[in-house]
Amino acid sequence: MEEREKMVELLSDIRGLLAHNKKTMNIDDLSLYTGLSKSKIYKLTQFKLIPTGNNPHIRQKFFDKDAIDAWLLGEPDVSDETLEHRFNQQLIKNRKKKNQN
Repeated sequence: MEEREKMVELLSDIRGLLAHNKKTMNIDDLSLYTGLSKSKIYKLTQFKLIPTGNNPHIRQKFFDKDAIDAWLLGEPDVSDETLEHRFNQQLIKNRKKKNQN
């Protein structure tokens, strides 16, 4: 049984390495590539803090590897505190708009 687990782990590692060679990534690929959780990636896309594809005909988000590499090297602040602060700012902004109408 131990050999089977090692084989599964090895195949998982190989899958991760192959994902690094893709030019266009989806959420799952990006999570494997960056080590960020899917929920953090969703938050980053919601606040437009991460570069994404902009095809309006596709609901699923896609990411260009070169753009992600440049973004990662630009030392983005993706801490939970920063995301929470941006979320709260967006809520306040939405409430102001609602009250003006």
